Amino acid sequence: MPRLAINNIHLNYEITGQGEPLVLLHGLGSRLQDWREQTAFFSKHYQVITIDTRGHGNSDKPDMPYSIPMLARDITLLLNTLGIDRFHLAGFSMGGMIAFQLAVDQPQRLLSLTIINSTPRVPCQTLSERLEVLRRLVCIRLLGMERLGKLIGRGLFPKPSQRALYDEFVSNMKRNDRKAYVHSLKSFLGWDVSDRLQCLTMPVLVVSADQDYTPVSDKKQYCQKITNCLLQVITDSRHATPLDQPDALNQVMEHFLRTTH
Repeated sequence: MPRLAINNIHLNYEITGQGEPLVLLHGLGSRLQDWREQTAFFSKHYQVITIDTRGHGNSDKPDMPYSIPMLARDITLLLNTLGIDRFHLAGFSMGGMIAFQLAVDQPQRLLSLTIINSTPRVPCQTLSERLEVLRRLVCIRLLGMERLGKLIGRGLFPKPSQRALYDEFVSNMKRNDRKAYVHSLKSFLGWDVSDRLQCLTMPVLVVSADQDYTPVSDKKQYCQKITNCLLQVITDSRHATPLDQPDALNQVMEHFLRTTH
């Protein structure tokens, strides 16, 4: 897979198919290959661009503080270098936060925006919120990436039929650079673009798993701030919807993208 020098680092990316560009941004601790079901499906009609964000996959992992605006700028500079001006954008979890940031910064470039199990703000103000962050950071330090992967993976893929997904998730988590993972986690703590959602004039699809970390009601609340927004709920899914319900997600996204033409 090719790598480009962007913003003082090298970013790994992959382009598959032809047509209107569709950029897919993965979540925390993930990598571009985790979009494989979407890449295979959408590359029949779109130019699918998947990217390992800073600190992930085969992209560089500098030991320095990250921020969501920084990660969004990485993506912007990569797309500029590739000569891609306008595009469909979809982001999952942390990738959804990066997508929100890019969308409010450059709304004129987006043909559409798809947000999957994500949010436009991550408050870290109350004692309970700060304790939750501290708990995650302590787990990383004490358990290491593999055991953290097993802990998270049991919640993401609890069914016996999902054993292969669980094993893959743990293996991928084990390969994550611990420092880069912590920098990525800290990048969105206290981040907030919820007061800028009114500038999103492109068609917006918000996808929520029925068993996501945050309830569907949270997504309904922020969707009300977006002019042209559709909320779709995927049933029998937890947080990792692109992996545990790929067919349902692909169908929902395909229908939405068709309506943007």
